[in-house]
Amino acid sequence: MKNTLDWIYSDLNEEQQKAVCEVDGPVLILAGAGSGKTRVLTYRIAHILASGKAEPYQILAMTFTNKAAAEMRERVQKLVPEMISGMWIGTFHSLFARLLRYEGEKLGYDSNFSIYDVDDQLTLVKMILEELALPVQNITPKTINQRISAAKNDMILPAEFAENINNPVEEITAKVYTRYEKKLLELNAMDFDDLLIKPIILFEQFPDVKMHYQDKFHYILVDEYQDTNRAQYNVLRLLAGKRRNICVVGDDDQSIYRWRGADVRNILEFELDYPKCHKFRLEQNYRSTKNILAVAHSVIQNNIKRHSKKLWTERPEGDSVTLMNVVDEREEARYIVNQIGGEFRKAERRFYDFAVLYRTNAQSRVIEDALRLDGIPYIIVGGVKFYERKEVKDVLAYLKVLVNPADVISLKRIINFPLRGIGESTVVKLEKFAEDKRISLYKALEIVETIPEIPAKASAGITSFYKLLNKYRSLRSELPPAEIATSLLEETGILKLYKDDNSVESQTRAENIRELIVALVEFSNNAGPEARLEEFLQQVSLITDIDTWDDRKNAVTLMTLHAAKGLEFPVVFITGLEEGLFPLSRSIDDPLALEEERRLFYVGATRAKDKLYLTWAKNRRKYTENPAQVKSRFIKELDLRFIESVASRAAKTPPVTQTRIKYGANDMPDYENQSQEDQEFQIGMRVKHQVFGKGTILKIERGYGTIKLMILFDREGEKRLVYPYAKLEIL
Repeated sequence: MKNTLDWIYSDLNEEQQKAVCEVDGPVLILAGAGSGKTRVLTYRIAHILASGKAEPYQILAMTFTNKAAAEMRERVQKLVPEMISGMWIGTFHSLFARLLRYEGEKLGYDSNFSIYDVDDQLTLVKMILEELALPVQNITPKTINQRISAAKNDMILPAEFAENINNPVEEITAKVYTRYEKKLLELNAMDFDDLLIKPIILFEQFPDVKMHYQDKFHYILVDEYQDTNRAQYNVLRLLAGKRRNICVVGDDDQSIYRWRGADVRNILEFELDYPKCHKFRLEQNYRSTKNILAVAHSVIQNNIKRHSKKLWTERPEGDSVTLMNVVDEREEARYIVNQIGGEFRKAERRFYDFAVLYRTNAQSRVIEDALRLDGIPYIIVGGVKFYERKEVKDVLAYLKVLVNPADVISLKRIINFPLRGIGESTVVKLEKFAEDKRISLYKALEIVETIPEIPAKASAGITSFYKLLNKYRSLRSELPPAEIATSLLEETGILKLYKDDNSVESQTRAENIRELIVALVEFSNNAGPEARLEEFLQQVSLITDIDTWDDRKNAVTLMTLHAAKGLEFPVVFITGLEEGLFPLSRSIDDPLALEEERRLFYVGATRAKDKLYLTWAKNRRKYTENPAQVKSRFIKELDLRFIESVASRAAKTPPVTQTRIKYGANDMPDYENQSQEDQEFQIGMRVKHQVFGKGTILKIERGYGTIKLMILFDREGEKRLVYPYAKLEIL
């Protein structure tokens, strides 16, 4: 191994070196946007290992996304490849889920507990509301679930919540919360918040377990510390209580998740918690131009509650930041499309170089329309998530029951899918029988013949269903997860059900199920012979929007400002800079919320590497109205020395030929220079695809460098393909 200090001093700037080498005791690293915090974290881990201060299994490194955790692990492996095995690197939720798999029995959970997503939680809340026959009226299950989640994030358990009721909503929530916690235990299930608060309860109730993990982890490293909530804060203090070797990295100027429990006080008051901590500021930015950083700073400096710091860069000044005032949201969208075309001509960029950011998801529709009109491919981060699609959740529910038969939410979801003649009234009778006999619903399936109230036909269907589940439960230790799922789908007929229906919707559902099998195959291949179905289900349940984003696809990225944190793009558009939209109207009279909105602007601006566009509209349609807008206060805070203001000319939508894009080498081909063969597709023509087989062209849409074809395939039904990516043979 080469000398540790050699590669530290050659690859890091002076402040980064100090932050890496100060490994003992509490350390606070204030890492500004684009300042190389991931590099510092990984080099710090490598330095600890290479210097012999700890073994890999004695290091706990936590971050917020699976993508960030994977990047951290990969970088450490490159630095000290022989020492990566056994290290605990992952997200808060995945690492504490792992811990609870080992220790959950002490709290009454089996190691195969289910992890409930938001949909599962809402289903459980609805069940409880029905059981308790509570007068909900104007209170939705979503509201109750959000209040329970907020209470958990603040470490308020049901008994304490019930003692501090201030209104009827809280009174109902208290009753549901108490029953909700009992039901989760009965179902051997935890929600996302439990993965953070159960370790605290575990450590408090079992001091020997706390001591074990304090002794186990000699060094704790936490990324994105500004995003931690009080539960995460508490569990970290418990784990670090003995050695106090905790290093937190973050930027209070990028704390933007207050709405889901993040508490910026955690990073602002770290020095109060650890008075003798070492403190480092990473202020050199390696991402953005001087002008972009100056504009971002001119806004964020208006926040009162922040650590004093200012980013600087050795990069050139770059282009001025463009501020565009448009007539309405449609002109805003046209402007964005035209600027993408201009950037292509000027800088030979590709589509994945562009990101369009907005404050609310509703803003994307008009932008999508404009991109589609010009044939520009795009990806939306944070749309309907793959693992939340109905057909995917149905299959996952089967797999969850195989792992955890106590999971009633999943069991009830699949008991009559595909149809088995088991109606809702039958399920109610089953549940009542199980409750009267004090047995699980799954056990009731086994002895359904002893329940006289259930008709013979339904009883036969239930018995068949139970035998099917039992069969595959017994195969879990013999077959890899992908084989179990494939065989189960074939025997249940779920995939055939969708394939036999030639509608576009059903074909799409079939494709999604096949994609789930691909994910299972990839998981099995990566995990090897030790691949376990419960590990796959845990991995799936903790996936975030960013984890599923394909950043290699050549398409413009559309996402909310919240989703953009941690990413970077050569060209960024921040849209909708109007008072009431950004900042949101509900934040204007709340000083803490307003400061977070300002931090959100700062995060968006610092995603840009080379060019930043800001837009605001004089009018923006809301519902059926089109009211006049006032420009955002953030625009008024901009340092105009670094701004190029552009006035709207209320232009008509330009024809496609006016914004023709000249693509760079190895990019999408120039439409005007396509061969005769590329352009001779005709409606009604027969073509052959290497996967979907033979089909007939129903519709043709031409755009920048692409031809979109709607094809009715003989076997696979209708599909929309983009040429030249889709390899087609004309028959």
